Amino acid sequence: IGSSINQDPGLFKVAVLGVPFVDVVGTMIDASIPLTAGEWVEWGNPNEKKYFQYMMEYSPMNTIQEGKSYPACWLTGGLHDPRVQFWEPTKFTQSLRHLASKDSAPVCLKMEMNAGHFSASDRYKYIRELADDYSFMLDQLGLADDGSTSSGKAVE
Repeated sequence: IGSSINQDPGLFKVAVLGVPFVDVVGTMIDASIPLTAGEWVEWGNPNEKKYFQYMMEYSPMNTIQEGKSYPACWLTGGLHDPRVQFWEPTKFTQSLRHLASKDSAPVCLKMEMNAGHFSASDRYKYIRELADDYSFMLDQLGLADDGSTSSGKAVE
C-alpha cells in the first residue's frame, strides 16, 4: 500500500496500512532485527552497494513525493511486533505528515501497546480493531453515519 500511494497519491482517497513494512532499507540493513539476514537471499543485502540503491528506489519510506497531496492514511502497528517493528508505521506517519502537501488528508497512527504482528488474538478485540479500520475508511469516503435519520432528526 505504501508503494502504491507513493507512485500515484492522487489515485486514492483513503489507504489503510496495517502493520506496514515501509522502511525496507532501514530494517533490512540491520542484521540484529529478527527475520532480516535470513531474507537477504530473496530481497538482497542493502549492506552491499548493488542492492542498496535498488532497494532505496522502491522503499516506501524513501519514495514519498514531497509536496504532493496524499490520501487519508490509517496506519496501525504493535509495540511488541517482531516482524514489523513499531517504528516503521511511526516513522512513515511522521514522514508523510512532514513531506506531503499541507492540503493532504489526515494521516493517523494507531499503535497497540500490548500487541504483536497480528494484533489482537481475542476475536472480540479483533472485531473492534477492524471496526476502527472501517470507521476511518467510511468517514474519509463520506459514508459514515452521523447518527441522524434520513429526515435529519437525531435517532433516540
